[in-house]
Amino acid sequence: MANQYSNASQWQGLSDTEAAERLRRFGLNEPEVTQRPRALVTLARLFLDPLTIVLLIASGITAVLGEYVDASLIVTIVLASTTVNFLQSYRSQQALERLRSRIVPTATVLRDGRWREIPRRELVPGDIVKITAGDLVPADARLLEAVHLMVQQAALTGESVPVEKQAAPTAPVVADPNAPHMVFLGSSVVSGAGIAEVVSTGQATLFGNIVSRLAAPPPETAFQRGLRQFSLLITRTVTFLVLFVLAVTLAFGRPPLDSILFAVALAVGLTPEFLPMIVTIALAQGALRMARRRVLVKSLPAIENLGSVDIVCSDKTGTLTLGSMQLTYALSADGTDSPRPLLLGWVNARTQSGLTSPFDQALLAVAPPGIPELSKLDELPFDFERRRVTVAVRLGEEVLAVTKGAPEAVLPICVSYEDTSGIHPLDEAARQQALALFRQLSAQGYRVLAVAWRAWSPEQSLDRTAECDFVFAGLLAFADPPLPEATETIRQLAEDGVRVKILTGDNELVAAAVCRAVGLPAQRIVLGSELEHLDPLALERIAEEADVFARVTPAQKHRIVLALKARGHAVAFLGDGINDAPSLHAADVGISVANAVDIAREAADIVLLDRRLSTLHEGILEGRRAFANVMTFLLMETSSNFGNVFSMAGAAVLLPFLPMLPHQILLNNFLYDLAQVAIPRDRVDPELTASPRRWDIGFIRRAMLVLGPVSSLFDFLTFGVLLFLFRATEVVFHTGWFVESLVTQCLVVFVIRTARAPWRWLPSRSFALNVLAVVVVGLLLPYSPLARLLGFVPLPPAYLIVLAGAVTTYLALVEVTKRWLYRRYQAPHQRETVR
Repeated sequence: MANQYSNASQWQGLSDTEAAERLRRFGLNEPEVTQRPRALVTLARLFLDPLTIVLLIASGITAVLGEYVDASLIVTIVLASTTVNFLQSYRSQQALERLRSRIVPTATVLRDGRWREIPRRELVPGDIVKITAGDLVPADARLLEAVHLMVQQAALTGESVPVEKQAAPTAPVVADPNAPHMVFLGSSVVSGAGIAEVVSTGQATLFGNIVSRLAAPPPETAFQRGLRQFSLLITRTVTFLVLFVLAVTLAFGRPPLDSILFAVALAVGLTPEFLPMIVTIALAQGALRMARRRVLVKSLPAIENLGSVDIVCSDKTGTLTLGSMQLTYALSADGTDSPRPLLLGWVNARTQSGLTSPFDQALLAVAPPGIPELSKLDELPFDFERRRVTVAVRLGEEVLAVTKGAPEAVLPICVSYEDTSGIHPLDEAARQQALALFRQLSAQGYRVLAVAWRAWSPEQSLDRTAECDFVFAGLLAFADPPLPEATETIRQLAEDGVRVKILTGDNELVAAAVCRAVGLPAQRIVLGSELEHLDPLALERIAEEADVFARVTPAQKHRIVLALKARGHAVAFLGDGINDAPSLHAADVGISVANAVDIAREAADIVLLDRRLSTLHEGILEGRRAFANVMTFLLMETSSNFGNVFSMAGAAVLLPFLPMLPHQILLNNFLYDLAQVAIPRDRVDPELTASPRRWDIGFIRRAMLVLGPVSSLFDFLTFGVLLFLFRATEVVFHTGWFVESLVTQCLVVFVIRTARAPWRWLPSRSFALNVLAVVVVGLLLPYSPLARLLGFVPLPPAYLIVLAGAVTTYLALVEVTKRWLYRRYQAPHQRETVR
């Protein structure tokens, strides 16, 4: 398959012109089709909603029977509602796409003879790519060069152990993950480096073929599960009420068409048809606000999940500390200053081919003077089992193997040590002295690396068996100062119901020093070794109780995240390393940073452009605000709409005529929905973001069953006033109840939107004006030129005075009922104090 590209020079790569031609021929390098539907297709799909279809069919039947005005009104309202839904949702989706375009995976490719970074989706067969530790393999490729290349292929083979890959430029191309000379899209580089020729891209890759055959929707999030449960609740309620009303109206001898239209209009009145739009807008607005705070969201449901987080698991580096290492001491085994550890550490950092760690960056920034001529001979890359990296180099006249890593990983392979007086045997006393120095530096908060060396021969092969008989050169101590804002941010997170748990590979002394500096409780530090033999229940208990875990491996981090989730916590995991991917995937919200390795960014749901706890804190609050806006809409729809529809059902039984004409019900519902469109832009009460927010369908059901009857009570009072006080005719009754229903539905949102007194947290100007504008329209319609067309007549001024008093009383009663509801049923997602 790759022979057709053999004309491309192995070391020149493709030209931009040839790459562009192949991109047109082979298509984008995407394993699955993610093409967005066109705007017209999206609009057309909105008309396939079952209720919309029923309304359009009913309007057609009405037109056939000669009721052209009613038919036109129904079609106009349906078109207006669908158009508003489309415009709002489409704009939000466009904004989200602009955000997503800022998080594009890239690949290092050889084009026109030079290496450059391009979007991964633009790779084509024949490209030459470079892969290093932490990279996702960007396409199916044949290895041209490989240096200790270890690749994780679990997504393709299910095998969790990394496999070694070797270069074979002339070997045949095979679509077999077990082929040692092939690397595949969907795998990741654990260690080492390589250069490879792309042979397949997009859906032609092995991973793309698997995706196309086994395509399945992603796991349901808590937010999506809540929406589904809410939809089931509404469906059951709508079905019962509609069938009941239809049976009653037919039993009372009403015209069948009027009865059917009335029942369908009732269904529309109770169904929150704007829910998808409100959810999309609320979450998209949250994503835009988060982007302004340097938090990029990869998927909208992650915003709500972030709002429900009550535990954040993170390493301390870059979260509690600046994440910028500075070399402070270079010490020999006896604790005296020595240039030898610095020189050897610099040599190791300069020649190792893996990811440049913060330690390497600090070493390379302080190059020692008088460095002899340096050339690299071989390398044994870092891994989490050995916890060290070893290189073989020619340093001037010497040929050495130099290793650096965790002191507890380097000292065991040493048999001697050097100081200013020479080389000495590393007996037990000298070993304990080195360990005591290491512990002393760690207790002061320094990050410590050990450096060792041994004589080497160019003919020797550097492997694990060669890591022995080293000479301990000394320790390198690095300072990573605490963030000035860390203490205050941890306090704020705690006040907002979020615990920070530190999961670090550093030793317990360093972890304790940093935690003390930022005010994080560290009375109990759990070591990774303590977790190894715990049963699941014991692990869950310790994971919940302790806040600091030291010397933990990536696998242990993963177990801690799963244990916390098993205890019912919503967990966010902040990681940027190669082996953080499993924990990022397992957490409710995986959070990475812009400069993380590819695999970490790919596994994350949210990417921080600024790795600070304060940035994450703002993201959590934005998630809660988005959720609060969605919940306001749901409470409004279920309580107010349920009350109105229940009133209509009762009125259909008691009155000799329909309480409201079908097109008036639809118009009422449309205007009410317009009033709610601005909810996502409302100012959210800080008390609604003061604690993690989660779905509780039971609370929504109670709100519907408690607040709905309150609304119905005032509807029936309105019926009595219209019938007995004003002796209303059928058309006056329709008009009077239309106005009362619309005004109460719209204005009650000012009470529902906050758990405390409405005047203690005023709405945003745009939201308030939007609601009040709809109320004014509703009041003016009976006096407008459209009144006759809509079946309205002017209302007596006395009725408007009575209406004002009734609305005021209604809002006051809802406020009292709402406070009782929150006190009696404290919803898990709303634990704020009702004032």
